Formats: sequence, structure tokens, C-alpha cells
Amino acid sequence: MQEIRTAIDNLPLEERAVLVSELCGWSDDEWDLQMKADAKTGKFEGLNREANTAHRSGKTKPLSEVLEES
Repeated sequence: MQEIRTAIDNLPLEERAVLVSELCGWSDDEWDLQMKADAKTGKFEGLNREANTAHRSGKTKPLSEVLEES
């Protein structure tokens, strides 16, 4: 069982989401389909670049810190 958990933890986030969706019988709703279509056309590339730049320059916090603050 631990071997399976480790393998799942090592999957890229998108593949893990697909696996969870398949195991739970979830199907994409309109929002999910639109997000996937937007991602395929590169709509988020600018936001991704901004986020990567902010992270590399130390302007971001670990999610655990953000959650602790709320």
C-alpha cells in the first residue's frame, strides 16, 4: 500500500488530478473544460511566468505559512 501512495505522490499534479477523477468517478464540469481549453491555448503563460519570477526572487511564501496566517 505504501508503494502505491509513494507512486501517486510522485505523479505530476495534473496526472494525479486525472487519477483522482477517474477513481472517484468525477467528470469535468463546464469550468474544468474551460480551464483546460484556456491552458491549451497558452492563456496562462504570462501568469505562470510572473509567478515563477516572483518565486525565484523570493517574493513568495510556502503555502503552509499562508495557511497558518489565516
